[in-house]
Amino acid sequence: MSDRKQRKLEHIQHALTSGQDRTNGFEDITFIHQSLPNQSLANIQLDTKIGELILSSPIFINAMTGGGGKKTLEINEALAKVAKETNIAMAIGSQMAAIKDKSAIASYEIVRKVNPKGIIFANIGSEATLDEAKLAIEMIEADALQIHINVVQELIMPEGDRDFTGVLARIEEVAKNVNIPIIVKEVGFGMNREVAKQLKEVGINIVDIGGRGGTDFAKIENLRRERMLESFNEWGIPTASSIAEVKTSSANMTIMATGGIQSALEVAKAISLGASAAGVAGYFLKILIENDGDYLVEEIKEMKKQLSIIMTALGTSTIKQLQQSPILISGKTHHWLTERNINTKEYSVRTMIKK
Repeated sequence: MSDRKQRKLEHIQHALTSGQDRTNGFEDITFIHQSLPNQSLANIQLDTKIGELILSSPIFINAMTGGGGKKTLEINEALAKVAKETNIAMAIGSQMAAIKDKSAIASYEIVRKVNPKGIIFANIGSEATLDEAKLAIEMIEADALQIHINVVQELIMPEGDRDFTGVLARIEEVAKNVNIPIIVKEVGFGMNREVAKQLKEVGINIVDIGGRGGTDFAKIENLRRERMLESFNEWGIPTASSIAEVKTSSANMTIMATGGIQSALEVAKAISLGASAAGVAGYFLKILIENDGDYLVEEIKEMKKQLSIIMTALGTSTIKQLQQSPILISGKTHHWLTERNINTKEYSVRTMIKK
């Protein structure tokens, strides 16, 4: 087995055993109760828009794996079946493995074979060239392309990258020469508003903030080292704070929220902070591995049902309305945003526009 394939399998194993640190900040977000919601569950619409794409639900399966041989092929096949059954979008893991080693292609192609009409996101690293980006898109006939940025993970990874110069220029080249939506994705360490502004300036209109609070890739890579880099323990911007940071950077930036999301309530809170969609990876993977695809299908259906019930209680019928639902921000998230000169009161006193 190649070193890259072995690394993919180690990532899965460590992700399952290390779990999620649950420091995403959503415990600091409280909805303002609506005693007269004037809403019916039958009127709830979960569809949302990501760039030019319309998703049937804001919940999507975020990037996990691929390139690790039979095991990762089986995982991607099962996840693709779940995405098809629940009619939600799905992102695949980094395709750099398949770009470097053609024998790994099958573990990604399986997703499109299983779900030929589904919305699927390709995934490459920020080191990828334009030609490599096009190969990744063609490999799965992708509807959108994730470009992941994971500096801390690479620095801790024993065999990881050490040179991060030219990343923004490469992202810009891809954005200008690819005709599907481009999503720049952080990998568990959060994105700040300054980075969001830089990305906006080079033509990126969609970001996946990948906040701290979910699968901890610093911990995972440290488990693979002979000597740990303890400086990166608890590193990153919590998911809730990261969503608010990016939202304040540009009203026109579409935000996809990921990072420790495990419930319909956390999905709703992410949307109320400004996200248009919420991705789940580690939580879904654990359910799949410990149970089966059918169990995960029922979990996702229940999550969608509960989200609709929450929206009904809040008097919101659409995702756009949920984005305007008043919330109170407290605790560490309030402290973070206040210190970053972000006015949290705008969230608590806003009025939802009924249209």
